[in-house]
Amino acid sequence: MVEKISITVFYPCHNEEDNVEALTQKTLDVVNSISDDFEILIVNDGSKDRTRELSDKLAEKHEQVKAIHHETNKGYGGALQTGFRSATKEWVFYTDGDGQFDIGELPRLLEFIPENDIVTCFRMNRQDSILRKLNGFAWSTLVNMLFKLNLKDIDCAFKLYRRDIFDKIKMHSNGALIDTEILARCRRAGYTMKQIGVKHYPRTAGESSGADLKVIIKAFKELFALRKDILSS
Repeated sequence: MVEKISITVFYPCHNEEDNVEALTQKTLDVVNSISDDFEILIVNDGSKDRTRELSDKLAEKHEQVKAIHHETNKGYGGALQTGFRSATKEWVFYTDGDGQFDIGELPRLLEFIPENDIVTCFRMNRQDSILRKLNGFAWSTLVNMLFKLNLKDIDCAFKLYRRDIFDKIKMHSNGALIDTEILARCRRAGYTMKQIGVKHYPRTAGESSGADLKVIIKAFKELFALRKDILSS
């Protein structure tokens, strides 16, 4: 049995007023069972709905919860960078704020941390459109080929890292490339990784921007610049 750990849990939220309260309450319940030393960070990425207001109320109510606000939208990568750089505990875990993952699966990841620096998950029975599934498969295949990662699901938003990794690697991407950048730099630096499957659920509230054509085109442009940067470092 893994001993209780020191952990930061965070999730980026962009217009997630319908999800943030339920996710935070469930996160509190789950993390209380695995840690006596934890914090929960809500990274509000320039939301225009009530996400900011609700996040602040949750932070006022629970001492372990902190709300971090971007005054303007910095993008998915910018929100993840903020979460990783703001984390203060020994381990840092993130998931998305849209409710498509079950935070209750987090304790399963702890089994693998004695021998690994990173636990990166893949979506079993991914609950997205056929087009998004095909795009995800093509993206992961390309990234694996370019960076020799051998991972099933590069962008799965259910990952656990040693926090000190982020004192040592660079992060530049503000967009959809962020997961690829972090994993590729970690592989290059020799960090060990374990991948396991987690359940994926349909989005029940809010809207996704991950399939936006501009987001996808920008990610592909940045991908090859990233490869050049990593290989030259």
